[in-house]
Amino acid sequence: MTNYLIALLLGVFFGLSLNKAGLTRYNKIVNVFRFTDLAVLKFMMTALVVAMSGLYALRGMGWITFPNIPATYIAGNLIGGLIFGVGMALTGF
Repeated sequence: MTNYLIALLLGVFFGLSLNKAGLTRYNKIVNVFRFTDLAVLKFMMTALVVAMSGLYALRGMGWITFPNIPATYIAGNLIGGLIFGVGMALTGF
């Protein structure tokens, strides 16, 4: 139960951070695709680096282990990415 509460609080904090940074505004998202405002990409890359560092620190302390993940299915990822991209483009249109 405690883990779920921690995950919920971290998710709420991350969502509030996105909103506070203005990354929920239409203009910010559109400008990423126009390559005129890279704030969203910088925010997401920072979040990835923080998460990666935290996970590797937890693994180094022996608190977690990484599961064995099978090889990536490239065709499925490409098709899924295209569907997702088209969907985002259509909702922005």
